[in-house]
Amino acid sequence: MAMTITEKILAAHAGREFVEPGELINVKVDVALGNDITAPVAIREFARLDVETVWDKNRVIFVPDHFVPNKDIQSAEQAKMLREFARKHSLTNFFEVGKMGIEHCLLPEQGLVVPGDLVIGADSHTCTYGALGAFSTGVGSTDLAAAMALGETWLKVPESLKFIYTGELPQWVSGKDLILHTIGMIGVDGALYQAMEFCGPAIENLSMDSRFSMANMAVEAGAKNGIIAPDTTTWDYVQGRAKRGYHFESSDPGAKYAQVYDIDVSSLSPQVALPHLPENVKPVEEVANTTIDQAVIGSCTNGRMSDLREAAAILKNRAVNSNVRLLVIPGTQDIYRQAIKEGLVETFIAAGAAFSTPTCGPCLGGHMGILAAGERAVATTNRNFVGRMGHPESEVYLANPAVAAASAILGRIAHPREVE
Repeated sequence: MAMTITEKILAAHAGREFVEPGELINVKVDVALGNDITAPVAIREFARLDVETVWDKNRVIFVPDHFVPNKDIQSAEQAKMLREFARKHSLTNFFEVGKMGIEHCLLPEQGLVVPGDLVIGADSHTCTYGALGAFSTGVGSTDLAAAMALGETWLKVPESLKFIYTGELPQWVSGKDLILHTIGMIGVDGALYQAMEFCGPAIENLSMDSRFSMANMAVEAGAKNGIIAPDTTTWDYVQGRAKRGYHFESSDPGAKYAQVYDIDVSSLSPQVALPHLPENVKPVEEVANTTIDQAVIGSCTNGRMSDLREAAAILKNRAVNSNVRLLVIPGTQDIYRQAIKEGLVETFIAAGAAFSTPTCGPCLGGHMGILAAGERAVATTNRNFVGRMGHPESEVYLANPAVAAASAILGRIAHPREVE
């Protein structure tokens, strides 16, 4: 019987020939991921289980990235828990400061997640890896603890929604804009516990970086996972970096979808999500002249090389507005190094930006860029809830890196063409 790509991956990991939406299934996992916020809870729960060590020292991955470099004593204690557990159980993939990156940028870059995988992580944006043609989803820390011990978890097979994107993307429009537009169209609960499958000619022409952005924010529509069928772009990305074998899956002709959406991107402008929900989306032209105090370029959504290159192209030989603080945060150490080699770091610093070591930092109101009451930020991050980046009376506007860079120059939310 015909299945979607999500159903096919779940069936394979359940040892089944066929699964259908609504079924509860037990599945083998390929990767179990934790960070410095969620892994400590999983470690405590793991200690209560009658097991000597983790199911696979190569597949349990810890990345301290949210409050690291440690911002206070509590965050230092949490990172220490990960460090000690990793040593005790000889985890192959524990990423210390200096090697650490933002987890959802780091794992694909290092070839630790590959097409066809089933990945769970105690972080909601684990859905990022669907860009590679993997099933990946966020879970609670107790579910992570069980998977660390057993290499298994249970899931309900989600229904799938199909999003077909056609047309040629206009200049300054990227995957971030496609997903913001889509969330604005269906709402923050428009894909509740469903798979968002992204396809069509416009998706085929997207870079891997833009695909990661789209899959990353599927959860902002309530989705269980976001996924893109792998193709030659995927192959080019994973070839040479994959640490394990992989296989490409795609949806069968005749597969059933709960709903199909057709979206023409030809006339799409850069999108901005206004406070305080990712569904509150408007074209940038409609919110231009909104003054800002801070701009943030980075995060697991938009901290990759193409994001930094796009922002640097706008900032080159220009200056950040005197009323704005611009923070630029690369997703990984390799991205940091490449940005130095290409002269991007010099461009950012010359423009008046602060360039950081990899960290989630301000995205979750962690550190290195917290907003005060009444302050407003434009950010390439993925959430703009009340108090997300600091004080509950602050505001966060979500946008792509080009918009964030242009806004930093003009001191207000702006279309990139305003500074060309």
